[in-house]
Amino acid sequence: MVEIIDGGITTPQGFKAAGVHSGVKYRSLDLGLLYSEVPATAFKAFTSNKVKAAPVQLMMKQNSPKLSAVVVNSGNANALTGRRGLEDAETMQRAVAAELNLEPTQVGVMSTGLIGRFMDMHKIQYGISKAARQLDVGREADGLLCEAIMTTDTVKKECSVRVRLGDGTLVYVSAISKGSGMIAPHLKVLHGTTLTMITTDAVLTPKFQDTFQQILDDSLNMVSVDGDQSTNDTCLMLANGLAGGEAADDDPAFADALRMVMTKIAKTIAMDGEGASKLVTVEVTGAESDSDARKVVKTIINSPLVKAAIFGADPNYGRIMMALGNSGVNFNLDEVHLTIKGGDMEVPILDSGAPVFQEERSVEVVRMAMDNKEVIFQLDLGVGNGKATGWGCDLTYDYVRINAEYAS
Repeated sequence: MVEIIDGGITTPQGFKAAGVHSGVKYRSLDLGLLYSEVPATAFKAFTSNKVKAAPVQLMMKQNSPKLSAVVVNSGNANALTGRRGLEDAETMQRAVAAELNLEPTQVGVMSTGLIGRFMDMHKIQYGISKAARQLDVGREADGLLCEAIMTTDTVKKECSVRVRLGDGTLVYVSAISKGSGMIAPHLKVLHGTTLTMITTDAVLTPKFQDTFQQILDDSLNMVSVDGDQSTNDTCLMLANGLAGGEAADDDPAFADALRMVMTKIAKTIAMDGEGASKLVTVEVTGAESDSDARKVVKTIINSPLVKAAIFGADPNYGRIMMALGNSGVNFNLDEVHLTIKGGDMEVPILDSGAPVFQEERSVEVVRMAMDNKEVIFQLDLGVGNGKATGWGCDLTYDYVRINAEYAS
């Protein structure tokens, strides 16, 4: 049984963290460091955007099977920075390696912030040296690393669980993430930004990569704030094996634990979308395949018209059906069912492709259901067994304001 606990990124055995102010940002913490006392098996996934930031290019090129540390800065994405950007990313690796007595390729690099600006490496190197001296275990260290990776985020995004594996070994899985805008991840193994770090003391081998990708597809890859995929999206999982026991590659208990952590992180990212006031969950069933169901979910949560309707609690369910029609997947309109849930209300909207009601009083019931902090759309396509769930947010005036002033 998976149990959510009050823990953070250093809860699994052998991990330390730090978050410091290097000066890239005016006052906020802006540089973080994660360290494993022993080399950890690394599982990596990166943006599928063809414009990739320098840290992403570097890590994809090196493809190191083991990592002992991850350095991350906020305030500068180190994207569209050419050869100098790659050299700066390599310098970050070497600086961490020198501080922690590692090989540079044992260091992961992540960056987030403004695109098209060169890094101030004097500040970055100062921050790395400072962070290396402050590495620690515990909730304070967890919180500092969380804060150091934030940009327009308004809340820290972290989750920690423990689970007993089939062989009796007790292991921990923890994650932190950042992401508020430019969020529509399409992370692929070996291929505003989501940066996610996951730690576990379970024993894992490279064999786990396929399961890692599947869990990514059902969690982080099902989040969208604005439909724009970042140049910097990165997800790294470090498994240092200090809990001992057998490899957990095929252990369903470990997969359940990782899925719970990553789903919680995904929902938190959606809830903290730039300017967001509501969390939107879309549950699609009855598709011809899971892939089709995912397409429908993403089309709905990415639709500006749907998102605007949710913001205003406008009971115009035709926008949801418009998005379904634009998804390009097969469905049977005569068998489509749509239900909207909000708070303690569950309102059937469409039954066999026809409206359940048309009276003005009933329309107000839909408006009341949508006027909640969390709104759930349940859509059955009536043509198969495919299913998927995804998360997004509404489109508010604040989203426009934040992104109109982002570089100012």
